[in-house]
Amino acid sequence: MAEQAQWEYRVRTIGNSILGAKDEQIEATLNEWGEEGWEAINVYTPEGSSKVTIVARRPLTAATRRRRSMPGFAERG
Repeated sequence: MAEQAQWEYRVRTIGNSILGAKDEQIEATLNEWGEEGWEAINVYTPEGSSKVTIVARRPLTAATRRRRSMPGFAERG
């Protein structure tokens, strides 16, 4: 039987409460994440907000699992 894929997820909210999110900010984030192997699976505006939240995933590999389990490791948003 095939092994089920495991994923790691990343979430970022872009913009501010007054001006919202600019297309350029969203595009830059998506391009940066795409280069890192992330795939956007949901983009939405939280209720009552003008910000945009992006949810992405990529396959969890032995390399990323080791990196994520290192003490003190913190990935920037």
